[in-house]
Amino acid sequence: MMPQVALPILIPLFAGAVSLVFWRSRGMQRFIAVAGTAGLLATSLWLLVTVRGDGIQVMHMGGWAAPFGISLVADLLGAIMVVLTGIIGFAVALFSLATVGRGHEAYGYFPLLHLLLAGVAGAFLTGDIFNLYVWFEVMLVASFALLILGSEKAQMEGAIKYVTLNLVSSVIFLVAVGLLYGMVGTLNMADIARRLATLEDDGMADVLAMMFMVAFGIKAAAFPLFFWLPASYHTPPVAVSALFAALLTKVGVYALFRVFTLIFHHSPGYTHEILLWGAGLTMLSGVLGAAAQFEFRRILSFHIVSQIGYMLLGLALFTPLALIGGVFYIVHHIIVKTTLFLISGIVHRVSGSYQLAALGGFYRSHPWLAVLFLIPALSLAGMPPLSGFFAKFIVIRAGIEAEAYGVTFIALLVGLLTLYSMIKIWAEVFWKASPDEEDDGVPKAVGQREMWLMATPVVGLALCTLFIGLNAEPLYNLAEASAGQLLAPERYIQAVLGTNGEEMP
Repeated sequence: MMPQVALPILIPLFAGAVSLVFWRSRGMQRFIAVAGTAGLLATSLWLLVTVRGDGIQVMHMGGWAAPFGISLVADLLGAIMVVLTGIIGFAVALFSLATVGRGHEAYGYFPLLHLLLAGVAGAFLTGDIFNLYVWFEVMLVASFALLILGSEKAQMEGAIKYVTLNLVSSVIFLVAVGLLYGMVGTLNMADIARRLATLEDDGMADVLAMMFMVAFGIKAAAFPLFFWLPASYHTPPVAVSALFAALLTKVGVYALFRVFTLIFHHSPGYTHEILLWGAGLTMLSGVLGAAAQFEFRRILSFHIVSQIGYMLLGLALFTPLALIGGVFYIVHHIIVKTTLFLISGIVHRVSGSYQLAALGGFYRSHPWLAVLFLIPALSLAGMPPLSGFFAKFIVIRAGIEAEAYGVTFIALLVGLLTLYSMIKIWAEVFWKASPDEEDDGVPKAVGQREMWLMATPVVGLALCTLFIGLNAEPLYNLAEASAGQLLAPERYIQAVLGTNGEEMP
């Protein structure tokens, strides 16, 4: 009913279209990038305030009431994810002004950035399962194009792995949607949940649940099909890496949260047990991969995988506290991981390398950067009083309360190994002496304006991490309210279907 539900999708689409109109004007494209992402952030905050105050917001496209038309639905989880999309989009747009070259801009970097943000926001807000598939494909097209900008050999190799696994995921997703439609006769997710609850034979529902779990698990880079992520995320320009690290896998995580709390929540003893094993193995395989790497972005890429496991653990445990922890962890990780990737980009811009062996001396040459690195690095490892400590604490406490001692032990172990990886980066990049003593590890001159453009979003995101850690209660309350909605799917159904939702048993 409210127009702000559609604005986070329409604004980046409009910004991308206008950016194409000014294809030959580099200055206008850069201005539109900042203005468009700022508009996305402003409208997403408006949407979150509205949902927090007035409840779930629904907009029926074309005036067709659900379940006959496509509905856009914003509950608290969706609104939170859209706000994070706006924050990261704005930060990456600012960072791109200093790091994306003319060649990449000439091949459509900024229009593709807007298209990707529109796809992400659409996935978070759609209430239609087939429309979710469409937004996934929009993201895949935009992300693949961003991944291969520049057409370097490493980029092409990573892109092949990236697109192959994601196409497999898309095929499984589409087949599952077709089978689900044949089973219940509707594509509206609220209507699917209502009708599926009335079916007596749960066998086919369990099969479909597993198909969706595999499809979204690949998108989220969960075990065992996660290897496409560390093979590709370190190859594009660092602004693209940061954007991918923040948002793309979280769309898969969001889809798992949405489907397994709204649609397939009738047999959690079966589906969520598999999710529990997957969460533990995802955490362990990701952190062990990171421990074996000595390239800045590859270490961070493997840590995306390990941290996805914590989010899945919150869903798998399926208790109120666990879901609170899962939502809290998503917010924390998106901000922290983006910060770390952007810092790696500054290091590369100054030194010309991502290899740890070729780096060093940054604590002496750029002490402010060393401090900025420590904040998200220690937060990622779960050190107090930063945001990662509270995120891990909530999830681990939920695991203990649910008596899932094995996976809780893995979560604690992964935290220690994460700390090891962050210390390794600190020791190699910041603490040790520079391998090139003549120029003190600063072979490239960086202009003051460029440095300010790179540092501003990093400082802003680092302050967000500090703020969440030192003032965790507001985010906890928001995550608690979001978890309450996820555990009461009838609220979602009622908001979308109106009186039809009352038929829910």
